[in-house]
Amino acid sequence: MPVFYPVCYLILHIELKYIHSAISYKDVDYKKIADMKTLLFTIPVAHDKSVISEQFNLPFFYPYLHRHKEAQLTWIQKGEGTLVAGNNMHSFKAGEIYLLGADLPHVFKSNPEYFGAESDKNISAVSIFFNPNGKLSSLFELPELRSFKNFIQRSKQGFKLPDDYLKPMSDLMLRVDTASGSEKVFDFFNLLNFLNNIKDQLTVLSSSEKVINVNIDEGARINNIYNFIIQHYNKAITLEDVSQAAYMTPQAFCRYFKKHTGHTYISFLNEVRINEACKRLTANKFESISAVAYNCGFNTITNFNRVFKCVKGSSPKGYLDSYQKNVNVAQ
Repeated sequence: MPVFYPVCYLILHIELKYIHSAISYKDVDYKKIADMKTLLFTIPVAHDKSVISEQFNLPFFYPYLHRHKEAQLTWIQKGEGTLVAGNNMHSFKAGEIYLLGADLPHVFKSNPEYFGAESDKNISAVSIFFNPNGKLSSLFELPELRSFKNFIQRSKQGFKLPDDYLKPMSDLMLRVDTASGSEKVFDFFNLLNFLNNIKDQLTVLSSSEKVINVNIDEGARINNIYNFIIQHYNKAITLEDVSQAAYMTPQAFCRYFKKHTGHTYISFLNEVRINEACKRLTANKFESISAVAYNCGFNTITNFNRVFKCVKGSSPKGYLDSYQKNVNVAQ
């Protein structure tokens, strides 16, 4: 295993590899593994490398909220779930590419079915890590490369790559991943040049420009809160319920959650529910929009429509029509 394997994945990979050597993946309780407190944020970089790339093949994505000083470009080759980035969340699926700015708290949370004891699901991804303030910083000061520095600064809140650019970008990422020595750096700057020249409107991942400080202990605590909400979003979970799960009073929980996530409890719960509703709508496996609303924790269709428009900027039907239109154009 390469010595520069990102720590968060390295520990999980070692644990799973060790277990797999003794028994089948189907015999492993991944939920217990996901509960392990292996929350580390440092990505060790070999002394002779300034750009790190790695391919991941695991039962699920690293399940804890974390951040690191490196910017991260990730191509989801296989898997689906919810990306929490900064103070926002987004559904993700195979084929998509995301850029995460340096120090942006994030987690690619695989869907619940990936953690079942009988699950045979797995994920694969290619990620490229680079520290814009590390070994590459002097190069970004060159007059010819300052536009790259400006691009990185503009992208610190992260973005999702538009669909039209996925094929050429994935090819560039594979070139960086397979290259070595100076060729790896040259290919990396070709990749940055491609990103810098994208003229389309980019979907920003985090709407807050404020960097939320998340250390190891806080990351684990917030992640437990996230897990509770995500696992019970379709039920009538009250502020008292989630406060009790966090071992805090409701007043203390509200202050804590707002400080560390930029969200109120209700706004985060609504975003989780709407995010799940979008998954169900676009999967085209629902009896009616009303059924989606009730199955995602809303008591009335009126409230669902109101919250949906607040979060997504359109009605559920308008969102679904727009999605289907984009799919037809792509085909």
